Amino acid sequence: MANTPQAKKRARQNEARFQINKARRSRIRTFLRKVEEAIESGDKDASVAALRAAQPELMRGVTKGVFHKNTASRKMSRLASRVKALG
Repeated sequence: MANTPQAKKRARQNEARFQINKARRSRIRTFLRKVEEAIESGDKDASVAALRAAQPELMRGVTKGVFHKNTASRKMSRLASRVKALG
């Protein structure tokens, strides 16, 4: 348990950050799921649109520190190749 004022403030900050990051991660996963669903349906136009919508969200997650840069790049690359294969 936090005893010092600094430790108490840190605990509050950590909890607030956790909630913000959790919401961001959830939002990004939703965008990625929409791309997955569009790929599963076989609709190339919907897949491309979903991928274009997901890309800035994923990269925003990188700048905000939710995902590592290479993780986001890997996810985008794999999704892009799957969308390209639909053609």
